[in-house]
Amino acid sequence: MTYNFDEIIDRQGTDSLKYGGLKERYGCSKLLPMWIADMDFAVAPEIIKALTDRVQHAVFGYTFAPADYYNAIIGWQKRRHNFEISRDEICFVSGIVKGIAFAVDCFTQENDKIIVQPPVYQPFFIIPNSHNRQIVTNPLIFDGEQYKMDFAGLEKIASQNDCKMLILSNPHNPGGRVWTREELARLAEICHKYNILVVSDEIHSDLTFGEHVHIPFATVSDIAAQNCITFNAPSKTFNIAGFASSYSIIKNEILRKKFHKFMEISELCNATIFQYLVVQAAYNNCENWLEELKTYIWGNVLFADDFLKKNIPQIKTVIPQASFLLWLDCRALQLPQNQLVSLFTDRAELALNDGTMFGEQGEGFMRLNIGCPRSVLAQALERLKMALE
Repeated sequence: MTYNFDEIIDRQGTDSLKYGGLKERYGCSKLLPMWIADMDFAVAPEIIKALTDRVQHAVFGYTFAPADYYNAIIGWQKRRHNFEISRDEICFVSGIVKGIAFAVDCFTQENDKIIVQPPVYQPFFIIPNSHNRQIVTNPLIFDGEQYKMDFAGLEKIASQNDCKMLILSNPHNPGGRVWTREELARLAEICHKYNILVVSDEIHSDLTFGEHVHIPFATVSDIAAQNCITFNAPSKTFNIAGFASSYSIIKNEILRKKFHKFMEISELCNATIFQYLVVQAAYNNCENWLEELKTYIWGNVLFADDFLKKNIPQIKTVIPQASFLLWLDCRALQLPQNQLVSLFTDRAELALNDGTMFGEQGEGFMRLNIGCPRSVLAQALERLKMALE
């Protein structure tokens, strides 16, 4: 490989939440952090060069979004996902979770019902709850290998409740499922039928493996395109979450004008010099880095799966179709969730995400971040093996 993903980089003392937040969140600062979804790899040198060159200018006054910023997003979405968009459909957002919160505020009212499909990324619950919306759950179906959507359940919920919004994880976090065009089209039909706005979080879209291809929700049909807000970002893809450089894509002119006005009147759509810059550097210059990253992460998937099968067969890997997050099926251990968490945290000294953070359907599961050098992953798995022994 051109890039060294085996390099160990000391992140202590850098105000890293992944490392510095251990004491507050887990009660111990000495755990091996395998939780929050950022990677331990150095970013692509092209990004570092772009930032360094700009810093050398030494003047950092007010800025605006250059044409190259929009062109970088337009070109990326077309090349990577065959998603044709225009400049006026894009709006800067300082983080996808914030974007979802803005969409909830903009398009729903207090006590409105919002559908989520657990197990799913925990802010999908937190944001509606904190905005005094009602959550309606349509749990995914787990077949022992992967998840699928319960369309019969969704139809029933939609027909019996006046739901205003559905928040979609596409690809799915934590299961790593890449939804097919047929699945997304069916979802679009149901939501269109019952006038339910789809908010599609597509932050893991660039990290698909093998034959699996990400399908932007807005591309599956005209009714999907006219009834959704897409959020995306280079942050997970290129390990630059600290720059909070997300964006929305909205095809429907009425929805777009309403959301853009919501963002503009409070100046929520203005970015900093470096937020615009990293998007351009990543999308224009770092595709080779990304391809090598995906190869390395897939190697980590296979390594973890092989290790568990040979040494801890009670824990099963849900093989992801995308992302560097590994969903571990620990139900064969037959431990109550608090004891399962204690096994990882107190005995193995590992910081993972408790599966129930993603809804009650996550009971018996844990989420492992494998976006790290393979030697670190090996160390974590050995710790788990020793803890069980």
